[in-house]
Amino acid sequence: MADGATRERVPAVEGWFSIGDAPALIGNRCTSCGTVFFPKASNFCRNPDCNGEVFADAELSRTGTVWSYTDAQYQPPPPYIPRGDPYQPFAIAAVELEAEQMVVLGQVADGFGIADLHVGSRVELVVETLYSDDERDYLVYRWKPLS
Repeated sequence: MADGATRERVPAVEGWFSIGDAPALIGNRCTSCGTVFFPKASNFCRNPDCNGEVFADAELSRTGTVWSYTDAQYQPPPPYIPRGDPYQPFAIAAVELEAEQMVVLGQVADGFGIADLHVGSRVELVVETLYSDDERDYLVYRWKPLS
């Protein structure tokens, strides 16, 4: 890549989230019972009371509240991609999405740790670079604490 050139920004996991100005998780909704899923359901509805097999994409809430949290003091096994050597611990939050009232697990945004979290604190979805190659920045969603 030439100096000053911008790398293409792409999701590290295709189809899980959007990467625009207002990134959001992308789940789906069963057209029979209305249950929302993330990651997306395929083939059959995971609601045990429903036999639905048709789903519509659903952009999920960008904000929520911390339901639980912890930190990863050890390096996860592959396919985890370490960001550097030595390994740097990071925080993980289980977030209850505002509208859907479902819990989604994810890393906490760069620059924030468990000292910045408490159960019930508000967070918003952001995307940050997981890793880069010569041509692309591979992005993941993370939870950023709100003041």
